[in-house]
Amino acid sequence: MVQQLSVNLTIPIPQDSVLIRKVELEELRKLELSGVYWNMKKLEHRTGKKHEWLKENILFRKELDSENGGYDYYPKGKGQTWSFQASKMAVFLDKNFHRFFR
Repeated sequence: MVQQLSVNLTIPIPQDSVLIRKVELEELRKLELSGVYWNMKKLEHRTGKKHEWLKENILFRKELDSENGGYDYYPKGKGQTWSFQASKMAVFLDKNFHRFFR
């Protein structure tokens, strides 16, 4: 014979907090970078690396250049700025961490 215990439990949630499902949280995290573009300063901030290091170790033109189907815009002349599709660049950085920090 199996015994069951039924208990009503009240857990207070602070006024400045909400309770959401994990699936919803993951969707919100994906949307956070959707439609966002980083410049070189933002990429430096996100990685903790200077632009010289990023150019040598991460910004593989053949792989990432928007002209080659990638998600980075490489400046073509003085005065133009780098632009990175944040959502895809974040995934690239996560997937390739091992390549950058051997």
